[in-house]
Amino acid sequence: MIHSISLTDFRNHTMCRIETYGRRNVIITGPNGAGKTAVLEAVSMLGGERGMRGAGMGDVARFDGSGGFSVFANLADDTEISVQYTGGDANRRAKIDGDNVALSELARHVRIVWITPREDRLFVDSAADRRAFFDRLCASFDATHPGRTARLSKLLSERAYALKTGADARWIDALDVQIAGVAVAVAVARIQYAGELNYFLAQCAVSVMGIVEKMLIDGMTAGDTERAYLDYLKQNRTLIGDKMVLDGPHKSDFGVFNNELGLPAHLTSTGQQKTVIIDLILAHAKLVHTKTGRSPIILLDEAAAHLDKNARENMFHELAQSNAQVWATGLDPDIFNNIENAVFVACENGEISNIVCAG
Repeated sequence: MIHSISLTDFRNHTMCRIETYGRRNVIITGPNGAGKTAVLEAVSMLGGERGMRGAGMGDVARFDGSGGFSVFANLADDTEISVQYTGGDANRRAKIDGDNVALSELARHVRIVWITPREDRLFVDSAADRRAFFDRLCASFDATHPGRTARLSKLLSERAYALKTGADARWIDALDVQIAGVAVAVAVARIQYAGELNYFLAQCAVSVMGIVEKMLIDGMTAGDTERAYLDYLKQNRTLIGDKMVLDGPHKSDFGVFNNELGLPAHLTSTGQQKTVIIDLILAHAKLVHTKTGRSPIILLDEAAAHLDKNARENMFHELAQSNAQVWATGLDPDIFNNIENAVFVACENGEISNIVCAG
């Protein structure tokens, strides 16, 4: 849990500091363009990734020409963590208690998950968007998962190039062996995560769909699945219009079923989809707490969007029971009146103008 955070030259914030006073909920309100989402993005970068917008470091630095930024936080256990950037990829660094560390090391101290307006379309957008969403959640427990998915993508690109250029069959054989091994590892991690997440889900259920995942779910061992997928790869080495036609974990999808309505999530209303997404994030937070003993951080940008009064109250009640620290943004502070154990932050023109504790 974050006790305080300081931003310097981050987006439209020249300098600001937020104290949470040990509260579990941080509510940031203000008009559009005030810098509310920028605060959540800064928090998200403390998780060891590129942040919830996926922006390059140079794009995050304040636009007045300063060329760099810093995000510094003090955690509940008095650990100090920070992300700093001074221009150029080589000048991106993280620190823990003053010592330089790899960005990935930050995830050992804070587990962060977020919902932005982009995730509100999770069930109607492409399978690629859903894969990216769930793979990011899966990475909270399997630090090697992002590396495996990136390696799978790289190997598939190399295979496509080899096929286009008429490379030696032995080169393609070697690539196929590597692809089969990584593909099964990716599929196993996804299946395991979905199963563990389902244990904590109340309103919905998650399934994983794909050629490799199906083999594993149907009871094949990892070794047999790897050999079967390798045979599939060897039998599918054709190109159509210079493109490789190939199924695998790079094409897999995640299905979400609304148990209360008895419908797939994509067939429900926008508000009902938002409720299911909240249920997914809450279940993830409970899973994080159960497996790591740490309280995760949940970031909710425009938290109340698409939710009616009852849905908002239910969401805030469930969040209060989640053992997570919640950072939420919204235009109207009155929407958050009933939230307990909260600190309210008013944001305007890139400045934190006042802090009011409540609850």
